[in-house]
Amino acid sequence: MNENYLSISEINQFIKMMFEENSYLKKVYLKGEISNFKHHTSGHLYLTLKDDESRISAIMFRSAAATLNFTPEDGMNVLVTGRISVYPAGGNYQIYIDKMEQDGLGNLYVEFEKLKKKLQQEGLFDPKYKKPIPKYPMKIGIVTAPTGAAIKDILSTIKRRFPICETLLFPALVQGVSAAQDVAKKIEMAQNYDLDVLIIGRGGGSIEDLWAFNEEVVARAIFASHIPIISAVGHEIDVTISDFVADKRAPTPTGAAEMAVPTIEEVKTLFSHKELEVASLLQKKLDDASHTLKKLKESYVLKNPMVLYETKIQKLDTLNDSLQKSMEMYLENKKIKIDHLKTSYVLQNPSALYEKKVENFQNLLVILRKNMDRILTKKNNDLQFILQTLKLVNPLNILEKGYSLVKKDGHIIQNIDMVSINDKLDIELSKGKMKVEVREIWK
Repeated sequence: MNENYLSISEINQFIKMMFEENSYLKKVYLKGEISNFKHHTSGHLYLTLKDDESRISAIMFRSAAATLNFTPEDGMNVLVTGRISVYPAGGNYQIYIDKMEQDGLGNLYVEFEKLKKKLQQEGLFDPKYKKPIPKYPMKIGIVTAPTGAAIKDILSTIKRRFPICETLLFPALVQGVSAAQDVAKKIEMAQNYDLDVLIIGRGGGSIEDLWAFNEEVVARAIFASHIPIISAVGHEIDVTISDFVADKRAPTPTGAAEMAVPTIEEVKTLFSHKELEVASLLQKKLDDASHTLKKLKESYVLKNPMVLYETKIQKLDTLNDSLQKSMEMYLENKKIKIDHLKTSYVLQNPSALYEKKVENFQNLLVILRKNMDRILTKKNNDLQFILQTLKLVNPLNILEKGYSLVKKDGHIIQNIDMVSINDKLDIELSKGKMKVEVREIWK
């Protein structure tokens, strides 16, 4: 009978399993006020989230807590993301927090995720568009505020590591309403300079402080750049849209400078290696040349030069014999052709060729005359047809039938309204013209 009863541990584990298998509880988004906050020595955070009517226990493990860019405290309103599960030892359910941010920043987080998804779908984050950072840049552009720790760290790091590199600052607003537009403008301006690398960024700050580097206008300016870009925004835990689009992301401005240039020691090491490579190549060339020279010195031909001469003499005799045979064959072929011509019918009867040509000429002449007669007849018929047609349509033929053309100032009179008393008119007959004056008009 006792086997029907469960232990406390068993029922708590069963309830825990039910919670963890529920898809709605695997990732939840909560907002509330912190109370009973405790930062344990282990690094874990223990707290209660509450609103006006309810509360829930919460824990944030050390690894997740390390990503926070603020210090939680009682009374603070926050937005959290996590999963709901049961703590079997206590028999109570709680939220295991993965992310936490101050309330009021939630809208910015939504905008961040929305733009991130949009640009990712367009391919702006695709690795195939990432340009390699040159190993030994000689000219680096920097888009950041002209004052502050970021520019100082970048310049001092480059000068310390690779002093022969030239730097060019494009001072920009990195915070505020106009910051995004100004940063994008300076990135576009930098395209007109002969730069090997472009560093963009700023020092640390809140999400609002860094927001210019989460704007679409900056992301598209980075993507359109033909210069490789290193994004260096805030601290290592800060991630912006610019980081995803840039060709390389640095954890800090100092880290960006370290990525952009080698140390002078690395360059010296490179030169040493190249020096050894050049020396090795030269030595190999010398060894190869020495080996070739030795082979030539020991060659049979060089020791016995007459052998080469004798070989050439023998080859000349062979060519001479071949030429002689070719000439004899050529002359023989020509002789056969001449003999053939001598016995040909045309050569023995030269008048036959002339007579054949005369006969062909006479035949062509007859054909030519027939064609000429045929063409002339056709052209004459065409001419008669055209003359007849012109005669039919000639307006002057009407005059021969007793009609006349009446004109006023060179224009033909078509109705009585075109004439007035005392007008001078020209009358054209079939065989002459006359000028008359209008005395009366009848309509």
